Amino acid sequence: MGKVTGFLEIDRQVHKYQPASDRIRHFREFTLPMSDKEVEKQAARCMDCGIPFCHGPTGCPIHNQIPDWNDLVYNGDWDNAIRNLHSTNNFPEFTGRICPAPCEEACTLNLEDIPVAIKTVEQAIADKAYETGHIRPYPPEKKTGKRVAVIGSGPAGMAAAQQLGRAGHDVHVYERESRPGGLMRYGIPDFKIEKHYIDRRIEQMQGEGVTFHCGVNVGVDKPVAELLAEHDAVLYCGGSEMPRAANIPGDDLGGVHDAMPYLVQQNRRVGGEPIQSVAWPSHPIIASGQHVVVVGGGDTASDCVGTAFRQGAVRVTQLDIRPQPPEKEDKLAVWPYWATKMRTSSSQAEGAEREFQVATLEFIGEDGQLTGVRCCEVDEKRKPIAGTEFVIRADLAFIAIGFAGPAATGVASELDGQMRIVTDSRRSKNVEANDRDYKTSVDRLYAAGDVRRGQSLVVWAIREGRQAARSIDEALMGSSVLPR
Repeated sequence: MGKVTGFLEIDRQVHKYQPASDRIRHFREFTLPMSDKEVEKQAARCMDCGIPFCHGPTGCPIHNQIPDWNDLVYNGDWDNAIRNLHSTNNFPEFTGRICPAPCEEACTLNLEDIPVAIKTVEQAIADKAYETGHIRPYPPEKKTGKRVAVIGSGPAGMAAAQQLGRAGHDVHVYERESRPGGLMRYGIPDFKIEKHYIDRRIEQMQGEGVTFHCGVNVGVDKPVAELLAEHDAVLYCGGSEMPRAANIPGDDLGGVHDAMPYLVQQNRRVGGEPIQSVAWPSHPIIASGQHVVVVGGGDTASDCVGTAFRQGAVRVTQLDIRPQPPEKEDKLAVWPYWATKMRTSSSQAEGAEREFQVATLEFIGEDGQLTGVRCCEVDEKRKPIAGTEFVIRADLAFIAIGFAGPAATGVASELDGQMRIVTDSRRSKNVEANDRDYKTSVDRLYAAGDVRRGQSLVVWAIREGRQAARSIDEALMGSSVLPR
């Protein structure tokens, strides 16, 4: 695929960023797009490597046919490239921006640390498709007469709704918040994905016959039983949004917050909405002029770091209980799987101070207000090391250590005792449904995405939404032409 000798002749290039000093002054995306010719050169680097691990189970959860559309881009056939990409991925403009690209980790050229710039090419294909008018409504030729409800409009719910709508079903999506998109809209900052990309897809889906009902909290405003009575099938895609309990003394002090209320507030500000959310009510949280500590080492923690800098934080420190990973992994031991190695996000590169192998012992304060975070170093078993305690000044602290399952209110509370909940080794409580038919223990109720598998990547949510749509279509019609 691509140019036969391209990987030997062309250096790996990805899109560049605005300087940190410039990008922290706004909440817009800050990548500098490459020209079509530059993207075509990067696509030319794709090898005819025999076994393309990039789109196997180790690389791409939705099995994007990466070598195929790289070859099409290399040959300037952008129209067929987006057709090929859309055959496996409903929303490549989302994944091209916010997926961590396990496909590049699995690329054969990553054995030499120069993988094909797959994510950059994918985003370019999607953006080009909008420019050329290829992304427009594709309504079904005929309707089936079947009605399907989707609870939640995150990537899993959106993918399932689009697939079911194109199969001819009358699809109704119920979203608790005022706009569709789930935590992709309200949890991921605009500097990673601007929300007009979500709006454009919603407009396309409405043109295909999908109806969105916003401001409806299923299980609170509208019972699940009522949805089941009105529809032939119901798909639950509520996400994993309950913050994992940190159980750190002093977490009730003023200035200590879970990460998500903070991120949701800022996204609502950028979107011109009131900051109060149905799921994340809180008083205004602003990092301007503050010393900020972020507890956690994942993507959500990194989003808090970038948001704090843009709000004008004086200093941001990120605490990670894990050891500092090596700069370079042992390729022969881990490739083509995702490697544990030192990674620096764009937000961390904006000036965050990172502390590794450090435990958060206590939030300390005066008169009920946070003033510092007491920490210590830990051993390989994450046990405190005596004599290593220290205090970091803090006016604000955000806890970003993951999520423990779907919201306790709403669908889960209404169906308590009817819908089986499974607890994993990290004590997350997820809805039990297999990844073959996505059926729950409640008749005609299906579950997909993070509500089923636990917190994960957008690309996994899209995969599960597509597969659940296929299962529902097959159950309703006896057979299905939707891809799995």
